Amino acid sequence: MTYIHHVDSPLGGITMASDGDALTGLWFDGQRHFPKALAGRAELTYLPVFEQAEAWLRIYFSGRDPGFTPPLSLSGTPFRTSVWDMLLSIPFGQTATYGQLAERLGSAARAVGGAVGRNPVSLIVPCHRVVGADGRLTGYAGGLERKTYLLRLEGAL
Repeated sequence: MTYIHHVDSPLGGITMASDGDALTGLWFDGQRHFPKALAGRAELTYLPVFEQAEAWLRIYFSGRDPGFTPPLSLSGTPFRTSVWDMLLSIPFGQTATYGQLAERLGSAARAVGGAVGRNPVSLIVPCHRVVGADGRLTGYAGGLERKTYLLRLEGAL
């Protein structure tokens, strides 16, 4: 069973998903790659993991590093999960380029970009911290305006 919970943020509504124990998704409502199938196949409820994720979001949107990660269960191909694990290692207030991540994985930057774009847990798995080779802001499923806001919030711009 998939459980969902909705919360408001300074950047609009957020939908979270859980398997009952861990966070399996967190998306800005309406963002690219938002799982439309959740609407009819998920139970709206409040779980301890949602409480932890809300606490994380409150701290984060106050401009501080939350210092913890709620329990996560990231489902994807081995390559995608390795990219998402790497995203978790990018510190608050810092960025990495697609090329840097690709080099560390021994992969192509385009493949890394595809995996970054399919990150199922936005914000907490910080895909917004990945930038182009010249530091330029590039694609973000939640929109470049949100990416800019998030990086400014962290002091990375």
